[in-house]
Amino acid sequence: MPDLSQLPSIDHLLHQPEVQEILQSYGRPYTLAAARAILDDLREAALQENQAIPAESEIAGLIREQLEEWTSPTLMPVINATGVILHTNLGRAPLSKATREAIAEIGVGYSNLEFNLATGKRGKRAVHASRLLSLLTGAEDGFVVNNNAGAVLLTLSALASGKNVLVSRTQLVEIGGGFRIPDVMRQSGATLVEIGTTNRVHLSDFEQSLAGGEIALVLIAHPSNFKLIGFHSEPELAEIVETAHRYRVPVVHDLGSGALLDTAEFGLAHEPTIQESLAAGCDLVCFSGDKLLGGPQAGIIIGRQDLLAPIKAHPLARALRAGKLTLTGVSANLLHYLKNEALSEVPIWQMIALPLDAVQSRAAAWQAALGFGLVQAGKSAVGGGSLPTEEMPTVTLALAPPKPDAFLNGLREAAPPVIARIENDQVLFDPRTVLPEQEDPLLESIRQAWDEAHGS
Repeated sequence: MPDLSQLPSIDHLLHQPEVQEILQSYGRPYTLAAARAILDDLREAALQENQAIPAESEIAGLIREQLEEWTSPTLMPVINATGVILHTNLGRAPLSKATREAIAEIGVGYSNLEFNLATGKRGKRAVHASRLLSLLTGAEDGFVVNNNAGAVLLTLSALASGKNVLVSRTQLVEIGGGFRIPDVMRQSGATLVEIGTTNRVHLSDFEQSLAGGEIALVLIAHPSNFKLIGFHSEPELAEIVETAHRYRVPVVHDLGSGALLDTAEFGLAHEPTIQESLAAGCDLVCFSGDKLLGGPQAGIIIGRQDLLAPIKAHPLARALRAGKLTLTGVSANLLHYLKNEALSEVPIWQMIALPLDAVQSRAAAWQAALGFGLVQAGKSAVGGGSLPTEEMPTVTLALAPPKPDAFLNGLREAAPPVIARIENDQVLFDPRTVLPEQEDPLLESIRQAWDEAHGS
């Protein structure tokens, strides 16, 4: 049994030169907490596992390691080599260079977030993105909140709390993170009036409920991440809007993905666009900022000014409002579309539009640089709750390590971590979702993991 008397006291440890250096870096409270935790672990190891008491210099090293573990960031950049462009678990859309620079510039110091430079008096933060949203979409007004779930919740709370909202059963869906349309509607205080069946709804269903009166809103929720096939039908959006407007009932379209460009032009199924929702006559359109719009996480509401006024004034708007970094990022990203440069500047559209031969060239270059692996055909996905079941052709670098799961684990422990996927016992790396500046660290991490997997 080790001699526990060899464990130094806290006071003794804190006066050692090595620990004094740690104190200078981390301060007394955290160093003291780490020292106590390490001494407790060493005492337990000595009693339970008969482990020897280490030297004081080693204990000091353990204290530093403990502090480094406690204070290391849990959110960090990763390399997405999965081929899923809008990977929800990996933060969805990477930002353009101009968007990153705009956020960095506004984050350095003070800004006119809620200050009117013309009058020298208090201003409103909503103005910073609303003008661009109107210019880009033709909508009367726009408002930015923290995410699209918040946009839908705020809209329903402001316009339909204690009132009836008409919704088709074909759209009572649950999307990622347990976000259920019926739950959000109930949370807003609105009462659901369900029509149709799970797979079919007719224009007459809308007509009948609207004719009965006491409907405050019609909500149309785009099924962003699933697709009904087979015996399924529902009216065209414009038909629903025309019917609702005959009864003077506004239509809110929860569009979700926020596409401004036509995905069909890139060999994918057509994803409904913001412009199409407005052209169909929707009174308000809600969508995400970090999906097919390609910007930072945000929820965006555009449409009629008279409907947006109570939304902006609602108490919940303050709880869900966007900060200066989000507003700056959204605005900078919108400018790419206004300047007709989204395909060349917005990373997700660069990835979607990347020609197959360019993907193949990158995969072949990786293979040549590494000296191992196979270049083979594969599939990429848009992801992020957009274009369900849709895939696009790609070319991957395929490796066959002895233990694929252990190999992936090694890649996740790299700096920066590399996220790839396993398919048919092969580890696949898709160039489509790897940013150009990430290629060198990617290849270095693959080499190290490969050597470790083969005992080199």
